[in-house]
Amino acid sequence: MAAGFGTRMKSALPKHLHTILGLRMVDWVMAAAYELELDLLVVVASPPTADLFTGLDVVIQERPLGTGDAVRSARELLEGRADEVLVLSGDTPLLTSALLEQLIDAHRQDAAAATVLSFCPEDVRSYGRVLRDENGRVSAIVEAGDATPEELAVREVNSSIYVFAAEKLWPALERLEPANTQGELYLTDAIRFLVADGELVSAHVASDPIETEGVNTRLEMANATAILRDRINEAHMLAGVTIVDPASTWIEPTVELEPDSIVHPFCILRGRTRVRSGAEIGPQVVAIDAEIGEGVTVGPFCYLRPGTVLEKGAKAGTFVEIKNSHVGAGAKVPHLSYIGDSEIGEGTNVAAGAITANYRPELGRGKQKTKIGRNVRTGVHNSFVPPVEIGDDSVIAAGSVITDDVPPGALAIARSRQLNKEGYARGPDGD
Repeated sequence: MAAGFGTRMKSALPKHLHTILGLRMVDWVMAAAYELELDLLVVVASPPTADLFTGLDVVIQERPLGTGDAVRSARELLEGRADEVLVLSGDTPLLTSALLEQLIDAHRQDAAAATVLSFCPEDVRSYGRVLRDENGRVSAIVEAGDATPEELAVREVNSSIYVFAAEKLWPALERLEPANTQGELYLTDAIRFLVADGELVSAHVASDPIETEGVNTRLEMANATAILRDRINEAHMLAGVTIVDPASTWIEPTVELEPDSIVHPFCILRGRTRVRSGAEIGPQVVAIDAEIGEGVTVGPFCYLRPGTVLEKGAKAGTFVEIKNSHVGAGAKVPHLSYIGDSEIGEGTNVAAGAITANYRPELGRGKQKTKIGRNVRTGVHNSFVPPVEIGDDSVIAAGSVITDDVPPGALAIARSRQLNKEGYARGPDGD
């Protein structure tokens, strides 16, 4: 269910579309569902957001009429195609596939008409309370606002995640009526109908309540983000990656890290970044969609933008920014440089303060390319104005602005001749 707006987020963006570590909140929920290899995954979306779920089966909840109406909206796609219906909330990014498997197993073992995923948090807040009869079966789910003092004392609460027997679910949904001031149809009323009909409704208690916590505010989203960060970092460390300070290291789930790579504090690795074995990253490095080869050194204070490839043994050093560029094996860009839309050959050393000025409007739209060959030695404060190609084994003099190709093995000097005017500071009278 991803049709709600989440007004407590104080945002024009629906809460389930807010980004957590590179993924929308609802994407984390769907990722847990995908691991179950379900026969069909249906997203219930609101009209403004339906187009954001491309490649998926989407049904539109035309008006926000509650959880019962959201599930009922999916009936046309699901009826006759599923014996069981797993209902998930799009605001539970900490959910895991392992917990969902436990829920489904419990549902099948009990042969229940419905099974509620419940949990026992330290702070029960305004969660609906799960009430049980003397046999441990669910007798009711009572919203906090409707509960008696005795019912409010119950610590087991509803996560709004369920498994239903499809043949029991659809008739129960037909009986829903808006018996509340909001005019909404609650899925918990379907549970009430099943209990009243004598059907078995079970509850599976999550062993770790944090997995079922919903996100309703930006504070809760920040807390969930930290937990997901810790899970990702723990998985990498157990797989052989050294993360010096996990609390300050943010790695998105799409990033690949090979064993024996090292990530220093305050690094942010995003997108499809891949870090090979023996590479050392950081501190204070940001890498987005970058390929970092075996034994590469990056940072500190380095920014690798999308399309950056650093081959084996290369170096991108302090205060270096590289974008959409290929740096060959053993090549070095040690410090204080911007390299964009460029190719740098094996063994080349780019001295401090280098700039590849990749945008030349007089040549038309699009970025121009700088090609620097193998074993080139550049001087400090070089600028390369592309399109330009620097031949293998050439040398670029310090302070040069290179606008023409440089032949292999040549020395290129492109700077004004120095002129000293003696006595200039004293003035014409010698004062």
